[in-house]
Formats: sequence, C-alpha cells, structure tokens
Amino acid sequence: MPQAVRRWVAAGLLAASAVGAPAAQPEAGPGRAGPGEAPTVTVPARGSVEIAFSPWNDPEAALIAAIAEARERILVQAYVFTSKPIARALADAHRRGVRVEVLLDAEMNRPSSLSVLPQLLEAGIPVAVETRYNIAHNKVMIFDPASASRGAVATGSYNFTRSARVANAENLLILRGNPALVRTYTDNWQRHRAEAQLLRSLDELPPRRGKTDGRESDRRTPD
Repeated sequence: MPQAVRRWVAAGLLAASAVGAPAAQPEAGPGRAGPGEAPTVTVPARGSVEIAFSPWNDPEAALIAAIAEARERILVQAYVFTSKPIARALADAHRRGVRVEVLLDAEMNRPSSLSVLPQLLEAGIPVAVETRYNIAHNKVMIFDPASASRGAVATGSYNFTRSARVANAENLLILRGNPALVRTYTDNWQRHRAEAQLLRSLDELPPRRGKTDGRESDRRTPD
C-alpha cells in the first residue's frame, strides 16, 4: 500500500450510523424510519480507522490491500463499479476460496457501460442487482464479517471507478476492530440482498427504467 494512504488509529472514534428498516416495510417512505424503528443506529466507538482522500491518497490501493487480507468473506455494495484492478482483486479472492458476493445498482452497471459486471460473472462471483430504489447509492465493502479480529467495513463517497481515484475529490474509510459496526453493516447488506435480483447471466438484467420512473423524484417533491 502506498505510504500516502494514512492510517489514523483512533480509539473512541464514533463509528457509524445506518438507517435500519426491515425489508418487508415498503410503507416506510423516503427519509422515514420503519414502523417502531429508531431513525438511526448507534454502535459503541472502538477500533481503528484508515483514511484515504483522492486524488492525493490512493483509496483503490487501500481497498485492494484489504481484499487481499480477507480470508473468509467479502460483501460488496456498489453504485458504479468500473475499476478493473478492484474486480481482479475480488476475482483473485474468489479463486483462493473467499466467499465474495456483490450487489450493484441495476441502472448504472449495464453491458453497454464500462461496468465490470461481465468480468465478475465470468469469474463466478455471485452478483445481484438492486431495482427497488431510485438509486442504490451505497459504496461499501465488508470483510470477514464473522471474525471478531479481522472484520472490517470500507465506506465513504468513493465509487469503485478510475475517475474516483484520479480525477474526483473523494474519501474512503476502512473501519476495523468494531464487531458491532461490522454486524450492523452486514445486517443492512443482507436486507438489500433479500430484495435484489440474482443474475445468472447478463440476459437476466431487468429492463432499463424510463425517465419517468422517479430516479430523482425528490426534485418534484416538496420537503
């Protein structure tokens, strides 16, 4: 990993919050918690935080290093996924026996785009696409969620793309040593996976949404 990637160890850093709504609660509108559910999830602050800012640091190298360290399982949520080096790292992990599973936004990962979806499927990695939401905008990797010592979460603004690495202003956090945080993100990943459509081939991609399908419905809806 390049020396430019900074590891800031901060015991006591507040880890993360995630909106939690059970999968079978479609009546919970945008921005609202599900029935009987708090608007946020809070976990105790603990562990270490690795931070990378692009274009100055190298978030892609940090992710590839974390993928290489995984031993059991890697769960991915991606909005745009065009980075071939990250796709190759996931394929390498899959070949060495790590259970790799990927969730993608259905609209932004088409064969006509630069998406690595075809390469992931060719490598035998299970890929499911999300269609319920205006956009599935998560950028998350979860590493070894069942391991108290190795479990980690990578998240931030950073899309898995070359532009995010060399041209955009982005941030990436890799949070380690906080099993409660890893469980929270894993539960959220599982909820999204339960709603997603598993692909066995590119032919199973759902039809594109029309421009009137509400991918930016907030622009027409009063606050």
